[in-house]
Amino acid sequence: MKEGSYKAFNAIQVSSVTEVKVYRAQVQLILSNLSSRAYLLILTLILSNLVFTIVANSSFKISAQTPNWRSFLFWQVIGNLAGFVTVITLTWLLRYQPLSVAFPLTTGLGVIGVQIVASHWLFGERISLEHWFGAILIILGIGFLSK
Repeated sequence: MKEGSYKAFNAIQVSSVTEVKVYRAQVQLILSNLSSRAYLLILTLILSNLVFTIVANSSFKISAQTPNWRSFLFWQVIGNLAGFVTVITLTWLLRYQPLSVAFPLTTGLGVIGVQIVASHWLFGERISLEHWFGAILIILGIGFLSK
């Protein structure tokens, strides 16, 4: 996002229905100025954040199950390095998306990714019906945030 667009986006104040419509129009204008290359970068950052969130949390789970300190520390280091990459990808994503969109998006996808990929597929943990329902609610919430 161009510097001027970013400043314009941050200056938007929403306090009435009319201003909400103006806000949406301004957001659409900002998004329409993004090139396809920027969209690809944003998608790459979101997916990278998701992958490294899964790696970090999986590493912490493995470290909790290790029998000795050397393995524990090894997996803690891997998890923390992956967590550091998630912070970097989120920070970079904030150049293109407002915090009110980027943080819930990456956090929500991280919850779903860790729940399905890490706990269910990698560790064979059972996911209850309530957890699946919660994951669906998170997906719906992400959908509402992207509107």
